Amino acid sequence: MTPVLPGEPDSRFHVIQTPYDDVVALWKKRMGLNPKKSLNEQFGASRPKNQPSIMDCLAYLPNEIISYPDGMKGWYKHAVHAGDELLKSERIDVILSSSYPVTCHIIAKALAEKYHVPWIADLRDLWTQNPYSNHCALRRFAEKRLELRTLGKASALVTVSKPLADDLSRLHIHKPVYVITNGFDPEDACFDPPELTEKFTITYTGALYDGKRDPLMLFEALRNLITDGIIDPDRVEVRFFGSQDSWLFDEIRDSNLNGIVRVFGFVPRNQALQKQRESQLLLLLLWNNPQERGVYTGKVFEYLAAGRPIIALGGSEESVVKDLLNETQAGHYTSSLEDLEAVLSKYYLEYMGTGAVPPTKKSAASRYSHLEMARKFAGVLDKVQIMPHQHSTTVAAHSDSAQKFTQ
Repeated sequence: MTPVLPGEPDSRFHVIQTPYDDVVALWKKRMGLNPKKSLNEQFGASRPKNQPSIMDCLAYLPNEIISYPDGMKGWYKHAVHAGDELLKSERIDVILSSSYPVTCHIIAKALAEKYHVPWIADLRDLWTQNPYSNHCALRRFAEKRLELRTLGKASALVTVSKPLADDLSRLHIHKPVYVITNGFDPEDACFDPPELTEKFTITYTGALYDGKRDPLMLFEALRNLITDGIIDPDRVEVRFFGSQDSWLFDEIRDSNLNGIVRVFGFVPRNQALQKQRESQLLLLLLWNNPQERGVYTGKVFEYLAAGRPIIALGGSEESVVKDLLNETQAGHYTSSLEDLEAVLSKYYLEYMGTGAVPPTKKSAASRYSHLEMARKFAGVLDKVQIMPHQHSTTVAAHSDSAQKFTQ
């Protein structure tokens, strides 16, 4: 079950699409604001950080209230109504909700309680324990109580790594918590060998976060290697497909890498995948925060499917991403400028010797496909004894796609 999708859903699955009310856009319209523009654009305010200004707090206070517990709350009534109709007309053995948004879990709880159906809550990102959450203290207090009340009714919880599972277990002390990592679509890994870029190209696709997922160390390493004559500036290129943030352009200018680092806007997913596959190296940016040690980004699994070597910057020495790269031999995790310069030099020498950086081995990465995820979800269903027979039916509530884990 999902809000209306931008395209046709996969015909192999029974996908129920429902209307969705954008409550934040409606609030902006009532206040005489442009519903299509962010508060930052219209007020010149930014999301509050460690020391937010008064304008920051005032600008975002209404949004903290209107979008509680998230911006998808306008989907709730439509999804519950559609779920009512489905549960009245068909036999449903289990409900599976997957966040973000957390509204998915609130919908699932309402249906599971009403119809006495077992329910598994899958948290690809944690709820109130999410290190990227920066709400005000009052909302954090209210939301933690909401999480406890909501997930307290679930039969089991699922998340993506053992560190995050440990965090969940400490909060939900009487709930079984299982680990099922993210993965990639096997179809994304089925492609003819691409023609690689002529230059020594390093590609990043997706959003950036100033001070959290920041490429500055890469810029410093490239500047040093160019200055030392190890890398020819005419043969190297760094590409960003995604965010076009002003601070990124400032970092490029301050590093004297104009002409080497190129910033593009967001591109369609198929084009982003192609840019990954043709690149010599792929850049993965992590946040050096102990709370993120158990966080996998969806990007790392896309990169695994692309089959190109990955350079991961930042993050904790205990990061699950570091373990993943070591296990799959898909790239290198670097935590210091010296390490990064050594890794870049190694790859550049390979590139200069053969004209290309060798691809990674896909055999080790295959255990992180969606097929493996589905197998593990089936195991969780068995463990909580909610698959009594072979033809069990699952209802999945998810804001993006209902076909990720059901078939």
